[in-house]
Amino acid sequence: MLSPGERRGDLTHSIIDFCRLLRAQGLRVTSPRILNAFEAVLTIDLADREEFRLALRATLTSGVEELETFDRLFDLFWQTAPLDEDRSGGGHDDHADPTGQGESQEQSVTTETREEAQSEESGDPEKQEESVFSALEVLGEKDFSSFRADDMSEVARAIVQLAQKLATRRSRRMRYGVKGSAVDMRRTMRRNLKYGGTVIELARKQPKIKKTRLILLCDVSRSMDVYSRFLLQFVYALQRVLGRVESFVFSTQLTRVTSYFRTSDIFVAVERVSKEVPDWSGGTQIGRSLETFNERFASTLVDGRTIVIILSDGLDTGDPEPIGRAVQALQQRARRVIWLNPLLGNPGYEPLARGMISALPYVDVFAPAHNLASLQNLGKHLEL
Repeated sequence: MLSPGERRGDLTHSIIDFCRLLRAQGLRVTSPRILNAFEAVLTIDLADREEFRLALRATLTSGVEELETFDRLFDLFWQTAPLDEDRSGGGHDDHADPTGQGESQEQSVTTETREEAQSEESGDPEKQEESVFSALEVLGEKDFSSFRADDMSEVARAIVQLAQKLATRRSRRMRYGVKGSAVDMRRTMRRNLKYGGTVIELARKQPKIKKTRLILLCDVSRSMDVYSRFLLQFVYALQRVLGRVESFVFSTQLTRVTSYFRTSDIFVAVERVSKEVPDWSGGTQIGRSLETFNERFASTLVDGRTIVIILSDGLDTGDPEPIGRAVQALQQRARRVIWLNPLLGNPGYEPLARGMISALPYVDVFAPAHNLASLQNLGKHLEL
């Protein structure tokens, strides 16, 4: 059972992290709005999820055009982040005082909360790095095959936070920004022409947030069974956070599952895919599946700005030659082809399977996908 202080701290930091996610996706979340959100939360029943959603929605959005994005991100983030003690197995009612300490509204918006809100406004990169949940540190090196059933909720939360971090990676390109730390010299010179060239006002710039277009193709054959559910959670989280993602699964045939992941519950989505996709946990025909993708989808979904990610162990029961041809065709059309192989996490692994050998000459990045740490490392390969 969490102590009152732990409940308050967990919710405080969760709201701050949620505000970071909203801002990364383009919502105009300012420090005053964050403080208003904390004050609004004090007036509601935290056991009522809809009341909590509406309180944040009213204080953290600034127009009708932001509501759809807010609702989508709320469903993604708050399905795994805690609202109150009930999320951790407690059951007593302390809704009249959400902090559990009898504080007034003015006292409950603590100095720590104000400092964190101000850090959000300044875009402090050190604070943003600290937002990665401890689950990534605790569970990061643990192989997916070793997780128990009661670990699933914590792993799901860590995967969602990992996807959020990848979604907000900063690019090398810069854009105009009032709070930027770098000086935009060209804009500064134009702005100061009215002063005869004397620099009076500085124009600033800040890194753009990456909006990477992704195609995800996940192997759900028998040999991938121990990893497939974790990787599908990762696919789900990336699609919900990034938005510009198309998702497919394959075993002996290819199935488009983008629509499956529009539900607000990660476990419902994965369970539905496992039950409705033909030949789940069956044989594998990677070449045939990739050729189907190229014939039916590549012309409209893949271009020079697209990164294609294949999640598979490369073990194929069919002819390996079509794999090489299909991956080569993808590489020629896409910005980059990344192959994530869970077996690569084994120090003694060598890519000796015929299908893997056939594909490797046309793969730009060959990396492991056996634990959270390996998925976290994917971020450096998603830069366009």
